[in-house]
Amino acid sequence: MIFLTRLNKRPVVVNAELIKMIESTPDTLLTLMNGDHLMVQETVEEVVERSVDYARRIRGFQVV
Repeated sequence: MIFLTRLNKRPVVVNAELIKMIESTPDTLLTLMNGDHLMVQETVEEVVERSVDYARRIRGFQVV
């Protein structure tokens, strides 16, 4: 799960494994596997970084 911020400044927690696509439109638009859409304040790069960090944490990978 990753913490993000909706455009109305309300926090939201998203299951990073359900993110299908991330677009910059110019706001960041997440498309989830079930077809739902979510606009967030974070940049595409921030969402990707948080998703990768999450995947590393749950799979036990460590950056050397």
